[in-house]
Amino acid sequence: MPFIELEEIEQREMFPGCKVRFVHSESMTFSYWTVEAGAVLPRHSHPHEQVANMIEGRFEMTIDGETRVLGPGAVAVIPPNAVHSGKAIKPCRVIDVFYPIREDYR
Repeated sequence: MPFIELEEIEQREMFPGCKVRFVHSESMTFSYWTVEAGAVLPRHSHPHEQVANMIEGRFEMTIDGETRVLGPGAVAVIPPNAVHSGKAIKPCRVIDVFYPIREDYR
């Protein structure tokens, strides 16, 4: 399946106000998020490396105790097992990439 239409993938609400569509390659997971203003990403960690790409909106993110407000064009690199959390200040669109693949998101 080399071509995918995101609109054809069922959207899931993983946290209140946080909806996502997942695409899995052989070794990576791509998450396409729409996040409502005020939605909270609970504090958590996982063994996967994660790269968060801000497409639009404003998102306050904390990674291992360091907090930044991210806007369009910002990228956050989250190492494996790093504790991270966040909150949408404005409605957001974010693309997350995980390596290796997130089997728990299949």
